[in-house]
Amino acid sequence: MNKIDSFPYPFKENSYRYSNNSIILNPPNSIEITSKYENEILLKRTLLKTSPSHCYQALPTSFEAQWEIVELVLNHLITFYPHYFELHKRNGNWILHNKILKEEEHFIFGDSSSVNGEPMNFIGKHVQEDLLYMAQRDADLYLDAGHLCFPSNWSLAFKLGMRFKEIHEPIPRFNEKSLDDRILRFIKNIDQGNPWTRKNWSLMAGDRLDTSLETFEVWGKERKNVTHENVGQIVHLRVEVQKLFRLPVSNGLLFTIHTHLLSLEQLSLNKVWLKQFYTILSELPEYILAIKGYLHIKTLY
Repeated sequence: MNKIDSFPYPFKENSYRYSNNSIILNPPNSIEITSKYENEILLKRTLLKTSPSHCYQALPTSFEAQWEIVELVLNHLITFYPHYFELHKRNGNWILHNKILKEEEHFIFGDSSSVNGEPMNFIGKHVQEDLLYMAQRDADLYLDAGHLCFPSNWSLAFKLGMRFKEIHEPIPRFNEKSLDDRILRFIKNIDQGNPWTRKNWSLMAGDRLDTSLETFEVWGKERKNVTHENVGQIVHLRVEVQKLFRLPVSNGLLFTIHTHLLSLEQLSLNKVWLKQFYTILSELPEYILAIKGYLHIKTLY
């Protein structure tokens, strides 16, 4: 399977506006293993060593929920990818076999001292997805923990502890027609056992997965290299496949985020996609073009 065949193209219509584009997740799998697994896991582990504060932040009250996340993700790994992962339990002693990496992890479930790093980092270093935990309390959602190696132009350290609306405040007109209220209400009403999924997209110069605000001086420079001649190779459509799961004990929410990149040159191989994407960009209002990264690139070539 080539890149374009496996790419999660995000558009169904010929126009785009902010909306709650969530659909029921079927099958209810929080994790996807792709051909890029080994490379992305290596990159994750490198980032966790070199930039730990960029990649992991948590409030102390999140640790019970983090172990819920470990259990949920492990169950999905062994259920949906049994040829790659095995899990053996003996009382509280668990052994994870990662057959792709030929690794064996021994730990005591619920004991953070038995894992290398905090629980979300422990399980996060075995999956391509980033993991965010939103606590639900006081009729609101709060970002209480995150394992975030591949952010799309934001800072986990800055956003930690923020409410849902505070997190999304930089998005222009996100509160128009009470869209922020409707999405917040929708997420708060997600039931256990009924996960949802959605896709978010942007355009970026380069194929870097780690585009945190803290590293902007590194990846932001790539925009200046875009020309008419190389735009197809340098500019990429970046799509995040986001999945939302209600946790049974904490009653919080797990967001898994799997990031995919496709160059415009590769996208152009699918003529239907190319025509539709051109139509979408042509009619998008400027405030959405700006937040999606298009204006920053367009003005440079």
